[in-house]
Amino acid sequence: MHTQPAPAGVCITLAELIEMRHRVREVQLFSTPARRSPLIGLHHSRLRGRGVDFDQVRIYQAGDDVRNIDWRVTARTLEPHTKLFHEERERPVFILVEQSQRLFFGSGLLFKSVLAAQAAAFIGWSALAHNDRIGGLVFSDSECHEIKPRRSKKSLLQLLNLIVRANHGLLAGTAQNGHGDGFGTALRRVREVLRPGSLVLILCDERALSDTVEQQLALLARHTDLILLPLSDPLDQALPAAGLLRFAEGPAHLELDTHIDEQRLAYRALGEARRERWQRLAQRLGVPLLPLTTQEELVDQLRDLLAQHQPGYRP
Repeated sequence: MHTQPAPAGVCITLAELIEMRHRVREVQLFSTPARRSPLIGLHHSRLRGRGVDFDQVRIYQAGDDVRNIDWRVTARTLEPHTKLFHEERERPVFILVEQSQRLFFGSGLLFKSVLAAQAAAFIGWSALAHNDRIGGLVFSDSECHEIKPRRSKKSLLQLLNLIVRANHGLLAGTAQNGHGDGFGTALRRVREVLRPGSLVLILCDERALSDTVEQQLALLARHTDLILLPLSDPLDQALPAAGLLRFAEGPAHLELDTHIDEQRLAYRALGEARRERWQRLAQRLGVPLLPLTTQEELVDQLRDLLAQHQPGYRP
């Protein structure tokens, strides 16, 4: 018997992820000498040891960071001088990609697991085009696999292969069901392997946020720059008035009468609370929040989200 191919948007292929390289010019994710990305502030990291190199000393100007004053030169010249730094040309860009059972769902254009794969590929090709070192980690409910950052197409293809393999595991049912601490384990691993000043992009389910995960993200943000990209589906946010709905996950079963207004309102309130929690976390850590949804095409979403980070943006 021949297995029927999965419908579009349910499962990703390596060819699709490779094709994403042709779309990187549609959105300026990283800066170039001619164009400045809205994320320029993240792509030029704060002074974090090996992430920056000393450039020169010049006379202190209003607005310079007083922590960078060169006191020896200041004492010798009797005029305040400040140190200038520049960032290493090749910066590690690390993509953390979830491919767990909770992402194997979608009521929009595609499954959340496919959206995560597409976003990871787009970010990876964009970073490679910017001559950055690219690496990442793919995690499920129970395991994670990593690729160390290298400025190499081979490295990115290895990461994409890991994503495809994990994605196909969801379709084939070989991925383990459960509620393990895959996300927490992945975050701890990232903290172990990444050096200060790396740029880390987090692609995870919107429902993945917990007290433990918040703590891990806060620790990670101390030494790296983060971009948070939580993934959601319209049915994560609101339920239609569709009558009696039955849900099943393993041995667990649930029936929900969506004609009851109170239940739909309570469900919507939970979705709003999750979004607000991500917003509070991003504000507290001082990092960009780029929420993605299965309801819209990826590149269009990224273009709109990055426009919102432009100075002077008005909705």
